[in-house]
Amino acid sequence: MVPALVAAGLPAAHPSIRRAVTWLESVQNDDGGWGEDLRSYTEEKWIGHGESTASQTAWALLALLAAGRRDSRAVARGVTWLTGAQQADGSWDEPYFTGTGFPWDFSINYHLYRQVFPLTALGRYAYGDPFADRTGAAKGA
Repeated sequence: MVPALVAAGLPAAHPSIRRAVTWLESVQNDDGGWGEDLRSYTEEKWIGHGESTASQTAWALLALLAAGRRDSRAVARGVTWLTGAQQADGSWDEPYFTGTGFPWDFSINYHLYRQVFPLTALGRYAYGDPFADRTGAAKGA
């Protein structure tokens, strides 16, 4: 959601984006990644909590990068987790379901999410966010 808000021209200093950044930083796992257990749909204590996954870590990184937090400790830790979790063949393993059709009716494993989103996040970390470059919205956060 944060990348979309920034791409639409909302400044990184907007309260909604600041709240999202604060929340993401507060739920970062000790290992540097992010994850959310499927139990979060029925048990509030699991919201934002679970084993780190490649796709969920990438989603958090994409939001933080769009919000202009490239030089933050949270981003550095997330990038370290993501590159450390990368396998020898360049892919990522993701043993947990990160997609939901209908909570507790069926879960979805999008097999390419664990590849596409980490590559996108690492690319934006290395080369910049194209939306921030175009709109300037994420600069100066």
